[in-house]
Amino acid sequence: MSTTQFLFSGFGGQGILFAGKFMVYKGMMEGRQVSWLPSYGPEMRGGTASCSVIVGDEPVGSPIVTHPDVLVAMNLPSFDRYEPAVVPGGMVFLDSTLIGRAPARSDVTVYAVPATQMASDNGIPTLANMIIVGKILRVLGQDGKADVEAALKKVISAKHADMLDANLRALQLGANA
Repeated sequence: MSTTQFLFSGFGGQGILFAGKFMVYKGMMEGRQVSWLPSYGPEMRGGTASCSVIVGDEPVGSPIVTHPDVLVAMNLPSFDRYEPAVVPGGMVFLDSTLIGRAPARSDVTVYAVPATQMASDNGIPTLANMIIVGKILRVLGQDGKADVEAALKKVISAKHADMLDANLRALQLGANA
């Protein structure tokens, strides 16, 4: 295998840090080396949030992702800010419900998923983040149910244990998008 650098970005409250943490736990379940570095504005909910995630076969030297292989943009300001940083040949997953412009680059593969609309239409309005993650896992060929469910059980707090099935449903919606 290799190393993949992810950058998750959006508004606070969209589950950016949760999505990144899920990817890290999934990597850990697979015995891979991981790093998770959250970043958010002082106001948190409604402010900017981003999360650098590295999953690889070698120890992670620095947790900072400046040129992601995979960018997740959940809003237009994040897309505008980070699109130029994606490595040529990289992938961009964007929430097309909230991002109304086409990508400015032709050297990346873009997956536009109407995640916010899909979450709303399916009665899981807080899980647009996991719909996007479901699409990522399908594209990367990493959507094996056992690892996914084990990682979700690690990242979902005991207080929200009842959200496991909803998260699994969101991942499946994204995989099929």
